[in-house]
Amino acid sequence: MTDAVRIAAHAKINLFLRILAREATGFHQIETAFALLELADELHVRRTDSGVTLAVNGPDLGPADENLAVRAARAVLDATGNRFGVAITLTKRIPVRAGLGGGSSDGAAALHAVNALAGNAVPRHELLHFAARLGSDVAFFAGGAALAVAWGRGERQFRVPAPPALPALVAIPPIDVATPDAYRWWDEQNPTISARGPVALDADALATWGSIGRLGGNDFEAPVFAKHPDLRALYERVAGTGPVWVRMCGSGSAVAAVYKKESERDDAVQRLGEKQQRLIKTATRATAAPAPQPPSG
Repeated sequence: MTDAVRIAAHAKINLFLRILAREATGFHQIETAFALLELADELHVRRTDSGVTLAVNGPDLGPADENLAVRAARAVLDATGNRFGVAITLTKRIPVRAGLGGGSSDGAAALHAVNALAGNAVPRHELLHFAARLGSDVAFFAGGAALAVAWGRGERQFRVPAPPALPALVAIPPIDVATPDAYRWWDEQNPTISARGPVALDADALATWGSIGRLGGNDFEAPVFAKHPDLRALYERVAGTGPVWVRMCGSGSAVAAVYKKESERDDAVQRLGEKQQRLIKTATRATAAPAPQPPSG
């Protein structure tokens, strides 16, 4: 049995996002499609005698006990009888509070990594239940699909083949948006929720980036842009660079765009510049996320 593994934790974008209803609990029912980017954090997970430790290369992520990777590791260790512990080293490349799902992806990656160290003792369907309990986005990342349509709080999912991989750009403004704030702003704009028809989805609707661009927008854009006019301006500048698809990521604050060619994306980087926002060059993924691997070197 291996003593250490490494695993990539990919970022996501929401191809469209509709808020359908507010539950009595305060949670919201949504309809969305998640897609993976090549941009990824990396986790190195090593067996220890007991407990869970977390070392982070990157920004301060707050208390370790609240970190989804730590909570995910504990869930698998508890389920397998706590026969060992793990030391997690997390290299953060996905910006935080940007709507790219970095924390959730780290949690899903930790589930798979610790389970690999336990000889895959937890069956896949049970691992996906752990993921859904940790958070709605965690369920998508744990499934590993490059693209999935999701309902409910985001935990009910249907995998579909991803369109071809294309160059992508993620623009990170100097603004953080916390998801609870974004939902609260949406609630303030929508005190009564009108009945909404479904997005009519067939396989062809998600087959190309052009058709994905016609699926509709992200319901968080209006309330978040109203609070942050600079973010609306960034969105409009990115949209003006000629992408085939552009949206705010999740509840914000990043804006992602997909281009037909690398040269078009690189031209967009030149036009936008990095004075007012950080720009990350990446690509969409057309294949499932990789499983845990032995450490390199």
